[in-house]
Amino acid sequence: MNNVIVKISAVSKIYKGIKVLDTVDMTIKKGQIYGLIGLNGAGKTTLMRVIAGLCVKDSGRVELFSENDEMTVEANRKRMGCLIETPGSYVNKTAYENLEIERIQKGISGKECIEKVLNDVGLVDLKNKKVKNFSQGMKQKLGIAMALLSEPEFLMLDEPINGLDPIAIIQLRELVKRLNLENGVTMLISSHILAELHQLANCYGIIHKGKLIEQITDSELEDKCKKLLHIKVDDTAKASVVLNTKLQTKNFEVLPNNIIKLYDYVDNAGKVSKVLSREGISVEEIMPMGDDLEDYFTRVIGGALDA
Repeated sequence: MNNVIVKISAVSKIYKGIKVLDTVDMTIKKGQIYGLIGLNGAGKTTLMRVIAGLCVKDSGRVELFSENDEMTVEANRKRMGCLIETPGSYVNKTAYENLEIERIQKGISGKECIEKVLNDVGLVDLKNKKVKNFSQGMKQKLGIAMALLSEPEFLMLDEPINGLDPIAIIQLRELVKRLNLENGVTMLISSHILAELHQLANCYGIIHKGKLIEQITDSELEDKCKKLLHIKVDDTAKASVVLNTKLQTKNFEVLPNNIIKLYDYVDNAGKVSKVLSREGISVEEIMPMGDDLEDYFTRVIGGALDA
């Protein structure tokens, strides 16, 4: 049985002469929570719109649930739920009325699903309140409820925690985990808050200037993030030269406050300290540490900018 939910092959999209998606290849497997990471304008939302059928690609292929025929792909989109960009709603109607309209449009039988999703996102006590009186966070919750209404097998959420307060973020995190673990829902989630995404995703795609420059699992990320030497010296410029010439490595970053992150020699801090000291550099701190997702993303994007 094929376990690939989404497969993107060489997909490109051009807006006003600018290639916002550049031959993107991406695979999302059943059961994954796939975190899509990128700077503003990198192409995250456009890619999600292409998958959802809200944006026509210029080239390439989209497969959904192992089908690539365009009519079948369109039919399979009924098995998806999406929250992309600003949630659309009727502001003069209540939350319940908005969900009832969405239910009818999607051809969902029975109204039980409305109460269920309102409860899931924490809006059940506000179901009779008009959307025009909602905060941004409440509107975001309503958008998520709309995406969940059809009990999708695949869920796409574009910046889902925008406008949510800390308690609501925790509740959303728990909902996402529950949907994934208990219902087997596969997800594609984009977020600028990488620390939060790191608590959810088990696979990541890094998109930069329209190109998907890396796909990495959480275990691979952990391996890459856990190994570095945190070094504090009195002269980072001189230390950089020593690392380059005496230890033959360029695999390091110079940070403020005289800090260097060295990604080689992680298991040989003594050698690094000895070489730096021998060259007249005062080593105030040297210890093994690990990057987080934000550090890793910054490093990868920095490499792409230098390429």
